[in-house]
Amino acid sequence: MLPFEEDAHAATWIANQELLARDPELLQVSEHIRGLDPTGERFAAVLRDTIDQLLNGEATGRYAWKQLFKTEKTHAGTLVEINLQREFRFDDGSDVGDHPMDYRILGIDVDCKFSQDFGGWMIPPEAMGHLCLLVWADDYKSRWSAGVFRVRGEWLNTGGNRDKKLTVRAEHRDKILWLWRDAKLPENVLLHLPESIRDQILLQGPRRGQKRVIELFRLVQNRRIGRGAVRTAAQQLDYMARLREGDGRARTVLRERGIVIVGPYSKHQAIARQIGAQVPQRGEFVSFRVVEAKPHHSERACVELDGKYWVLAAPDDLEEPGPRLPKVVNESDV
Repeated sequence: MLPFEEDAHAATWIANQELLARDPELLQVSEHIRGLDPTGERFAAVLRDTIDQLLNGEATGRYAWKQLFKTEKTHAGTLVEINLQREFRFDDGSDVGDHPMDYRILGIDVDCKFSQDFGGWMIPPEAMGHLCLLVWADDYKSRWSAGVFRVRGEWLNTGGNRDKKLTVRAEHRDKILWLWRDAKLPENVLLHLPESIRDQILLQGPRRGQKRVIELFRLVQNRRIGRGAVRTAAQQLDYMARLREGDGRARTVLRERGIVIVGPYSKHQAIARQIGAQVPQRGEFVSFRVVEAKPHHSERACVELDGKYWVLAAPDDLEEPGPRLPKVVNESDV
């Protein structure tokens, strides 16, 4: 988490002291979730993976929320609830009338509501008096928020829909105890590329998956690329095979042009950090071009690979074959 995000969290806690004093369960649940994920990286990764799961890029080639069907968007909330429970191993909640609470955290029932539109959380009447984990993520803004809210009638808009679901009044959103507020969502790289670049990557036609993955890492360098983008480019179930070493595969082909692809492994992260490149996180990869260090590169950060020293290439550095990355053992790309 960035320093300003941590400061914002502390300010939220201070501003809600009166609310916390009146509601010890709100404090207990909030502190427990923050304790499970102090930086918010796990929570953000779940949201990134859930959006990618909905887009289903390997089967559909989709990369944008607007490309989803209405029923898929409706299903997003359920997937967020399920995937958060899997990640944090929350217990199942109790049945309240016809509406089972989603989680039971520290023996306290907590419902979970997701909305892609900030403030659009639809809260069922059965959740009245209970705690709700309110989650928002916007892939276009690359931002997300999550907070805990005690459902009280005086803080809600009157339901006008058929199932009588309610929303939090804008003036009472200060009653939400934000765990993370407007935090950075791992980027959907394909969504945010210029159309001309994206078209060069998402080549049309069958049996083009390998070429698309190569173009993705050739054209999008020194930028964190998530698994969802790789899946969408490959449009194959064995998308990771397009990335690995092998005849015609991305790492082997691009290495001939001096481009290396590091993954979310400790050895690879150390290389990226040492040479001054973007460092891939969980489920991410980063490509960058290198050249062998020469006397005029003396002020650039360097890293030793294959018995030679390498630096990040500048535009005026001529292409040359790059080094092999160290083998990774017993580390997962997730």
